[in-house]
This record gives sequence, structure tokens and C-alpha cells, in this order.
Amino acid sequence: MSLAPRSEADLQQRQRSGTLRVLAAADFRALVVAGGLEAAYAATDVVVAANAEFTDQATLQLSLGPVDPPLRIREARLDGVLAQGAGGIAGLCLSIGGGLGEPLRQGGAQVLDALLAGREVELTLTGEATASHPRREYRGRLSLERLGGARLLLHRAIAENGVVAVSSGEGVVRSPYGPLLGPYGNALYSGAGSSSIGLTMPSLAWLGPGSPVLVAGALGLVIGAGHGHQPGTRRLPSGHARTPGAVAAVSVDLHGLRPDWIRACFFEGHGSALMVPIAVPVPLFNLAVARQAAIGDDQLEAPVLDFSIPRRIRPGFGFVPYSQLLAGVIQVDGRRIPCAPAHSPRLAREIGACLIEQLRKGCFPLRGPLEPLSARQGLIPLEG
Repeated sequence: MSLAPRSEADLQQRQRSGTLRVLAAADFRALVVAGGLEAAYAATDVVVAANAEFTDQATLQLSLGPVDPPLRIREARLDGVLAQGAGGIAGLCLSIGGGLGEPLRQGGAQVLDALLAGREVELTLTGEATASHPRREYRGRLSLERLGGARLLLHRAIAENGVVAVSSGEGVVRSPYGPLLGPYGNALYSGAGSSSIGLTMPSLAWLGPGSPVLVAGALGLVIGAGHGHQPGTRRLPSGHARTPGAVAAVSVDLHGLRPDWIRACFFEGHGSALMVPIAVPVPLFNLAVARQAAIGDDQLEAPVLDFSIPRRIRPGFGFVPYSQLLAGVIQVDGRRIPCAPAHSPRLAREIGACLIEQLRKGCFPLRGPLEPLSARQGLIPLEG
């Protein structure tokens, strides 16, 4: 039984030879429980972890073809949703979040859903009418196949940990995770525990600019630290984050996304969002990395926050272990509160299984980042 460290080159050679040993995070932990950490490490090269969480922190970046006479974009709308010009004559940026509310319930997520389904969306452009770009208006139909370039930028694609949302207020509180019943009627948790990416790979240690990840069936790339990146967060002795912690931003080509794996939704009182499944390989370079990947849900925890208070720093009720969350009931200040996932364990398992198959076949790149994620704190509040 070899417990020697492995290099990236060692694992790449095993992948080329078809002998790479890959397991889902849950299966690796089961192997540790059955035979011990050392035996599980000796039998496994790569662990696959996956998330399928809601996000409204994303942007569509679309490249349009030219019109005649030329038009320099001042304002644009896609199916009535406001977009911003990005590049003057050919580029659009459309926020996934927000939306028009009732009765349309329409935002950038719904526009993306229509494009991925093969439907056309209405495109309305207003021009600045310069000497070189005299056209003032354009109205037409747009489909994904008529876009020369189309990418989804996930500003907060992967976070180390999630949160548990509750409400101490009366009635229903609309949150980014769904409706909260108060006082303390239910709890919604955004993280998936030990099977998630950030709690299998503390500090997102093997992610950084250039890291390949699987996003809704397509090859995505980490482009750097994401919104709210907090690498210096509080941690357990094992190195696992006690709060959302480090964050990675990811970019992916729309043309490769699978429509059945990416879900548009609309939260009452909050707006549009996407549920996006993402899977990453976690190479077991040494026994220490394997030990972190083997930590169970009873040893991992998430913060409980009061979403009835709309402030930057929300009141907290301490931390609860993921074993309680997964069991469906948590204890907060002596109260038993039923809880439910604000994510999709099924989609996470599906995309994780897809990545395992691709890694074993050698059709998914197994390589490290060009550089690590930034050590700089990315959550610097605006004062005043």
C-alpha cells in the first residue's frame, strides 16, 4: 500500500493510461469509514465534488453581429429586460438577477432559459446616432445560434461554505433562498455539506485562474476570485471554513450548456436567479489533502443568520452541524426548526457522475491553475 505523495504529472500520466482512480466525495468518505484513511487514499487518485446552488450574481456577455447602417448601442432590451452596452457597437451585458416582477416575472435568467431552449428573444436597440454610426433604432429577433460569442459569467460560482437562513420576524420574509416563515418557522440552507466543493477542498486550494470546472455539462474556466471572496474567514482546526469563505468566479460558453441542467427561477420579492450545477476534481496529492476530503457532516458546520433584519451584518445564532441540516431539523436557541435545502442534491450528484466519467475517459483536463486565488479580502464594505 503506497502512501507516497503524488504530483500533478503523476495523475496526468494515470489519466492518459486509463488507470486514473476517481470517486465521488461521498463514496470516498464511505471508503474511509469502511477501511480507514490510509487504505482509501492508496486506492483513490481524485475525488469529485459538486454543487448545484441558486445564484443571482451572474452576467450574460453577448456579442452581436453588425447592422447596416451601423448602430452604436446606447440602450438594449432582450424580451423587455434591460441590458448594458459592452463594447459600443457589438457587445451586451445582461444581469441574471433582478427582473420586472409581476406580472411578467422576467429577468436575465429567463432570457438565458429561452436562448438555451432554442427559442428566439426580442432584441430592441437604441443608438447614439454618431457620424460613423447614424442608425438610431433596431428591432429584431435573436437566437443563440445567431450569437457569435455568448458567455455566462458566474461572479460567485463556488463558495467554500453556505449559510442557514431563518427569520425571527412575523409572517413571511422573502429571501434569496426562498420564503422564510417566522418567527423561526423554517430554515433554508444553501450549502451541501461534505459533498460540496468548498468543504471537500478547503480554501479552494486547487482552484485559480485557468482551472477547468464542469458547468452544467460544459467546460468552464475559473477566472479569479469571485464576489465576496473572504479567504481569511474563521476556520475549524481541520482547515474547513465556518462561513462562506473563499469564492471563485467562473466563465463558460453558452453554446455548451445543457438546458436540462441549468434552471431559471424567480423568487418573490427578490427577483430572477439560476440554479447552476458545477463539479470539480479534487486531486489527492498527499495524505493531508485526503484527510480534509474525508471529513464528515457531523464535523462540518454552517452559520445561522436572521434574514428578517435587512442589514449588511445580520444577527447570527451561532453554527449548526451539517448532520443536523441533512436530517431535516436543527436546534437554534433551544428551538427545533425544520429545515430544507436551498439547492439541488440530485443535480449535484448527476453532474458529479458526469465529471467522474469524463475524467476516467481522459476527456476532461486534469490540471492546476495558472496561479492560486488571491489572498486579498474581496468583501470591503462601502461606508456612509
